[in-house]
Amino acid sequence: MDLSVINPLLFIAGFLVAATPLIFAAIGELVAEKSGVLNLGVEGMMITGAICGFAVAVESGSPLLGFAAAALGGAGLSLLFAFLTQVTMANQVASGLALTLFGLGLSALLGQSYVGVKPPRLGDVDFGPLRDIPVIGPVLFSHDIILYLGIALVAAVWALLKFTRAGLILRAVGESHDAAHALGYKVKRIRTLAILFGGACAGLGGAYISLIRVPQWTEGMTAGIGWIALALVVFASWKPWRALLGAYLFGGITQLQLNLQGAGVAIPVEYLAMSPYLITILVLVILSRDKSAAPASLGRNFHASS
Repeated sequence: MDLSVINPLLFIAGFLVAATPLIFAAIGELVAEKSGVLNLGVEGMMITGAICGFAVAVESGSPLLGFAAAALGGAGLSLLFAFLTQVTMANQVASGLALTLFGLGLSALLGQSYVGVKPPRLGDVDFGPLRDIPVIGPVLFSHDIILYLGIALVAAVWALLKFTRAGLILRAVGESHDAAHALGYKVKRIRTLAILFGGACAGLGGAYISLIRVPQWTEGMTAGIGWIALALVVFASWKPWRALLGAYLFGGITQLQLNLQGAGVAIPVEYLAMSPYLITILVLVILSRDKSAAPASLGRNFHASS
């Protein structure tokens, strides 16, 4: 065992990358849940976005087009979820679980011809002399545009929910859909838009895995990140900045176990691989005490006649 091989700067930069898919998935689910919709299909939407983004990036040669396709793919699957839950009034939990299974199967089918293919690389943002700043430069100013977009998205969602009329309406629908309907707001339309936003974000998170973090296609490569994103929303008490911190916690643990494997720590690889999930779940259980923060109408279908 040689812990000296772990470079602290590379470790920090690595966990920022590892956390980015989770940031997109968690912030998208947070918005959906703020509207009162519990979408358990995040994992399926992530893996669908992963293969849609990968395929389009490979065929077009443009990673940015791949990310756009991933957002559309995730949103497309979420549109099916919106139809089931907002039009046919199907159970949200059952619909989300069904879409996860559907997404996993669909992605496996679509991705058969892309196994072993390398996607085009998305270059890092050019920050000029900022990148050469000792310590800070390599850690903060040597990443791709999508990573910074994830952080900006968290800030934008926080500002939307806290300071804008649209955010107030979204929160009102999530707290009491009957009262919001009585005031004249289109509850189903608002929830559908929130679901589409969550699906697009999940698709972006999935594409980040297949195009940036692990630049290849492998069946089931999201590996449960969608489920962790669902747990993080609860851990964050439906607050965007706490979701960001939770994503960095998971990303840090994930990167640490990879570094420990490389350092030759005398712990079976299987235990190290499962450690991020076990530790994150433990932290969620300890810290998720504020149940009052949950939207009052979360998981409840809206009937206009009521």
